[in-house]
Amino acid sequence: MLNITDKQVEEALPPILRLGFRPFFLLGSVYAVLALALWLWMFQKGPLPYLQVSPLWWHAHEMLFGFAMAIVIGFVLTAVQNWTGVPGTKGKRLGAIVALWLIARVTFWLPMSPWVSFGLETLLLIMVGVETGSRVIASKGWRNAFFVPLFALAIVANGAAYWALLEQTYFSSSQVWQSMLWWFTLLLSVMGGRVIPFFTALRCKFDKPAPIKALELLANLPLLMLFLCSFIEDVSALLTASLMFVSGIAQLIRMWRWKPMKALKEPLLWSLHLTYLFIPLGLILRSVIQDPFISHNLLHLFVVGGIGGVILAMITRVTMGHTGRAIYEGPNMSIAFALLISSALVRGLGVGLFPAHMMDMITLSGALWMFAFALYIVKFSFMLLTKRADGHPG
Repeated sequence: MLNITDKQVEEALPPILRLGFRPFFLLGSVYAVLALALWLWMFQKGPLPYLQVSPLWWHAHEMLFGFAMAIVIGFVLTAVQNWTGVPGTKGKRLGAIVALWLIARVTFWLPMSPWVSFGLETLLLIMVGVETGSRVIASKGWRNAFFVPLFALAIVANGAAYWALLEQTYFSSSQVWQSMLWWFTLLLSVMGGRVIPFFTALRCKFDKPAPIKALELLANLPLLMLFLCSFIEDVSALLTASLMFVSGIAQLIRMWRWKPMKALKEPLLWSLHLTYLFIPLGLILRSVIQDPFISHNLLHLFVVGGIGGVILAMITRVTMGHTGRAIYEGPNMSIAFALLISSALVRGLGVGLFPAHMMDMITLSGALWMFAFALYIVKFSFMLLTKRADGHPG
């Protein structure tokens, strides 16, 4: 990476705009706290003034397309530079992408049609797709081309969410949110399969296990099929349960090959393995438990623990590495990881098993989530806002 960036050009840029992870990891983490605080208030007190959409729709949309998508964008815009050898998005172009994300968040609170928000989010994802795709094409790194159609699918699903909100035809918002959960799960599965075994093998000094193509297919193809099935009203419950079970078992086998037991002494490793474990556990439990209320809450087991947990573990490591610091000598985030894992267990299992205490448990889970990301903000925002510690570009 250091050989494909011009240090003199970099020095003229504010550090926050030198690579995509800097603004998006910071803003995404701040939004993880702010959006959850607003949701907890509305969950207990009712809608806030000026919000142009229903609180539940806003909560689901913003945790996926606001918080999680910000982290994905930051990661992709940063990683594509390493994958392709082509300098990453920075400066004014990066600033424009950040501005689109920010303005889209604000428009939900202004007296304008939600279709304005959709237009901004569509433009945002198109720009990210172009920034990513152009580098893949320039380097002929076709292995990373899957991100472009993945962003296209996100645009379609996002449009479906707005259509369900405003027109209330064809499919429900819940179908769309479920589809996007499969989108993020597929993304984490693909990326997790790349980086978690690599990070573990590198740190623990053993040979990274080579992927088994059939196992990768069994882990990921059902997730793509579940994404598509989300838009079909009369899809068989047996089919979706079977797809979840097959993917969950394949994910567990794949995880075992990553040798998670060797990672127990290193927080930046065990956090990745343990939070990723929520994905196969969530899949398997939802495939065998048919009670709608319990199943709905199990959804949060891998939303909070899998998606949220892997995000927190990943941005901690990426921030250390891409700001020129020794990855395993940074601030200890064990408490933050434990808080987020506890948040997932309280929200995913606690509410389902003890519905009489639902309000208290949702509040507790939300508080644990907010403290976890607040710790990241406190400990890492300085790194994101200042130049690399080693003086190199990026």
